[in-house]
Amino acid sequence: MKVIIAEKPSLARNIVDAIGNMKKNNGYFSNNDYIVTWAFGHLFSLYDIEDYEENPDKKWKMDNLPCFPEKFKFKLKEDNNKKIDSGVLKQFNIIKELVNMSDVDAIINAGDADREGEIIVRLCIMNALKGKKKLLRLWLPDQTPETINKALTEMKEEVEYNNLANEGFARTYIDWLYGVNLTRYATLKTGTLQRVGRVIVPIVKAIYDRDLSIRNFVEDIYYSISSKEETNGEVVELNSKLKFDKKDLSKAGETCDKYNSLEAIVTDKKVKKDKMEPGKLYSLSKLQNVLGKKYKMSMDKSLAIIQKLYEDGYLTYPRTNSEYLATPEKDKIKTIINNLSKLNYPVTFKDKKTIFNDAKIESHSALTPTYKIPDIKKLTEDEKIVYKTVLKRFVAVFCNEECLVEKTEIKIKLDEEEFNLKGTVILEPGWTKYDDYTAKDKILPNLNKGDVVNINFKPVEKKTTPPKHYTIETLNNYLKNPFKEDKAKANEDEYDDEEDYKAIFEGLELGTEATRTGIIDNAIRSEYISLKKDVYHILPKGEYLIESLIQMEISMDKYKTSEMGKALKKVFRNEIKVEDSVEVAKNEINDVFSKKQVSIEKDTDNGFYGDYIGKCPKCGKDVLKNRYGYGCIGYKEGCDFRINGVICKRVISKSNAVKLLETGKTSKIEDFISKKDTKFSAYLVLKDNKIEFSFD
Repeated sequence: MKVIIAEKPSLARNIVDAIGNMKKNNGYFSNNDYIVTWAFGHLFSLYDIEDYEENPDKKWKMDNLPCFPEKFKFKLKEDNNKKIDSGVLKQFNIIKELVNMSDVDAIINAGDADREGEIIVRLCIMNALKGKKKLLRLWLPDQTPETINKALTEMKEEVEYNNLANEGFARTYIDWLYGVNLTRYATLKTGTLQRVGRVIVPIVKAIYDRDLSIRNFVEDIYYSISSKEETNGEVVELNSKLKFDKKDLSKAGETCDKYNSLEAIVTDKKVKKDKMEPGKLYSLSKLQNVLGKKYKMSMDKSLAIIQKLYEDGYLTYPRTNSEYLATPEKDKIKTIINNLSKLNYPVTFKDKKTIFNDAKIESHSALTPTYKIPDIKKLTEDEKIVYKTVLKRFVAVFCNEECLVEKTEIKIKLDEEEFNLKGTVILEPGWTKYDDYTAKDKILPNLNKGDVVNINFKPVEKKTTPPKHYTIETLNNYLKNPFKEDKAKANEDEYDDEEDYKAIFEGLELGTEATRTGIIDNAIRSEYISLKKDVYHILPKGEYLIESLIQMEISMDKYKTSEMGKALKKVFRNEIKVEDSVEVAKNEINDVFSKKQVSIEKDTDNGFYGDYIGKCPKCGKDVLKNRYGYGCIGYKEGCDFRINGVICKRVISKSNAVKLLETGKTSKIEDFISKKDTKFSAYLVLKDNKIEFSFD
């Protein structure tokens, strides 16, 4: 007898349906060969800091920070009242009873096919199993009956997934260390709940930086030069790559005069018929990009729909970062193609490296339909959109109708500059009838090699434009590889994705396909960012979070997050141990809590929310540390005395604030920054109960 532990009830139902003839019991299904039970996703969570203490004080405090457990411990999930959830406890007791039955000789981990699913079920087994039994892994790329039954005959020993589990545990421990320690520290410092996480902060900061650059953008003008003149009865437009500063209009004019005195000659013309290739199959983020851009569908909504279609058996495993298929899947793809061709889709099997490429698959292949075709009429409108988007891309990739185009390239030489004119005409639409594409007909003027092109260059005034807000697509692209410039791609088939996959395999991405959507949704629910249609904006709470962290000198940027991502990949490749990656996180967190003592001139430690600073010079009441600096508690009675927490981009330390109230003058403070962006040093002094600079 074998016990299968599914990650969720929905997966358990699909496994039961695939096996067939199973009896329903309280919390499980059974027949003569299998028992199928389930978790509810995470049944276990890591201990809180207070759980490690003998006499826990439930209030957050600095006394137990930073917390670095000698051994990380897990407990059954609790409800909002900090009591073990009754449903969780009941289901875990069922699992415990089943795995310890004497006639059970093997336990099967049927968690989702990723590192999260791996450790969710492992934790159930580790905490439930009293003796030793054979442990197996059921790995499901989709949830169709055919795949489930096939996978049941091909199960590997659970030990073969130890590296994946180690990566999962390392990620869990590291995120706990950052989240618990730094969230509490930042909250105690500011008096406001600040969710500080390894991934959420660099995501919010990216949007913060972009929005501030837009807000602070100052429009300017510049000049380019261009010509639009007829040659052989057709207008030929030539746009120079040269740009001129607004003060150099005369220079732009001189260049136009020079160009107009010379001949522009066609030096080369190439016309060739070619095939335009379709886009690649979808990874999760690429699919979410399309759904966000075209249908304004948020990431959490699209993922929920994709996940449901996966659980219903219509799509393959969704949390994939690859746009390629694995070579062992060729027979499965042939089955899908055969089913689609019966429905009159023009598809045929193609064995190409742009489709099948094991080198660009980390754990899961691209998202595709399964052989199980839904009744479209029974899907919701949003489910239709998502399913058809995946289906149309699959049909385009395996379409037996090629898209034929005529590509023309004309080179025109003028002085030392060469102008390249490129045009494309679609001759046979092929797969473009079934899927979206970017190339449109662009017909070039009828020019031939040796022709002289009529020109009349003139200066053209142009205006600089601010950066664009992050969209679902551009933020996803940034998070997949935060160290790469966001360059527009003319055609997907011309885009070399080597750099993207190198970044993924190295662990440079911020978050993963499995976690990114949830983290962004958390940032939205925390009111750090907003999503309007498909555009992200920073919100006041997000600005306060980032600016508070900057003041506290807590750096949670893309560099540190990527370094931890690289460490996790090293755990997965068995190059370092879980403990080694955790040690890296501990050292970084320790740096926050063990800042070096500095002189009062350089001090930026602004204390903790509610700290006593001194007596108010106006009304005599207490001055305390607050969210934005130091303020008199008599504000309700009309006292407006306060010391700003930041003056001229310089954090005013608690020690200097105390000295100001005690003596009327701070120590000399270094590193103020003027409006002209120059550094200066100065004293702050109290004069008529107001704060002024003094340079004496």
